Amino acid sequence: MKRTHPGCLRAIVAANVRRLRKQLGVSQQEFAYDIEMDRTYFGGIERGERNVSIDNIERIAKGLRVSAHLLLLEPSEA
Repeated sequence: MKRTHPGCLRAIVAANVRRLRKQLGVSQQEFAYDIEMDRTYFGGIERGERNVSIDNIERIAKGLRVSAHLLLLEPSEA
């Protein structure tokens, strides 16, 4: 599997998703179930291993109760 380099958008999305999910106080498994996504696929998104689609970014954002564009911002901008 390809590794992402620091600062790439995939890594930014991963960090934002992980941070926001933890702020909600739910596990990966609970969150993935709530948004009807496979837990292992969701875990791959949080680790920056998956090239997540726009549709799934929208699904995740709705589950996190944030605007989708916030998942794409550098941590200092979010």
